[in-house]
Amino acid sequence: MRTLLRLLTRLAALLLVLAVFVFGLAWFRSEQARNRKYDLPRLTLDAPATPERIARGEHLARTRGCSGCHGPELHGEHMIDAGPVMQVYTPNLTPGGVRASHDLASFEHALRHAVARDGRPLLIMPAEDFALLSNEDVIALFAYLKQLPPSPGIQPASHIGPLGRVLYLFGQLPVWKAESIDHALASRGAAAPPAAADVAYGAYVAQGCIGCHGASFAGGHIPGTPPDFIAAANLTPHANGLADWSEADFFRAIREGKRPNGSAIDAVMPWRELRHMDDIELSALWAYLRSLPPRAR
Repeated sequence: MRTLLRLLTRLAALLLVLAVFVFGLAWFRSEQARNRKYDLPRLTLDAPATPERIARGEHLARTRGCSGCHGPELHGEHMIDAGPVMQVYTPNLTPGGVRASHDLASFEHALRHAVARDGRPLLIMPAEDFALLSNEDVIALFAYLKQLPPSPGIQPASHIGPLGRVLYLFGQLPVWKAESIDHALASRGAAAPPAAADVAYGAYVAQGCIGCHGASFAGGHIPGTPPDFIAAANLTPHANGLADWSEADFFRAIREGKRPNGSAIDAVMPWRELRHMDDIELSALWAYLRSLPPRAR
């Protein structure tokens, strides 16, 4: 009996030492990532806020997920309450919040690179959805935000908790998206293809789907969400994806939130924002998704 107790005591001590080591390593690695400085070029284009640019910026804000995370008025929200994993507050993007302290260059760093004004990475900023946004669209979005009525109030700072740090250590919580962005490519700000119902323009529009559906668009677990969180749908023409869908089915899904069989699409899918896309954007997106190689989720 005493031998068994000694063994259990030693095992408990070993597990405690292992837990302390893992947490210490997780804290060290996550602090390294949080405090890394990114040296990015500054976007210095002449950007007058013309009515056309403001209208384009409003369209982008409504259809590219800005209102889904920052709230319908873009004044920020408590987006993720995950206890010891992380707490995420999206900032107020109106001139009454963080937008007031951003110029075009720092706004571009946040949008396309997930990098804050001090050069450190932003927490849970889905820059992969915006990394290849054209300079003109970045300027348009900035122009729109700049003229919004100020909504006072600054959201609390987001933070990653102890369990979140351990998950980050093991690659299960990619919270600093700046680590995976091709910053040289994102800084080029290549012009968008002409707006047309074709694959090229569809690929440009589809950028906003990458954060949830992945670079292959095959769906699956959404990075940064709990293990039991609903999986993103497969958008490729695979049997467990959109193989049996028609373009009309796709339009209905985006505009009405309904699958071909009439069932409701899960609320996680931001179809209420995407429904504001025009017909050219949706037809182009459909053309691009149909051009993808079929992949299993």
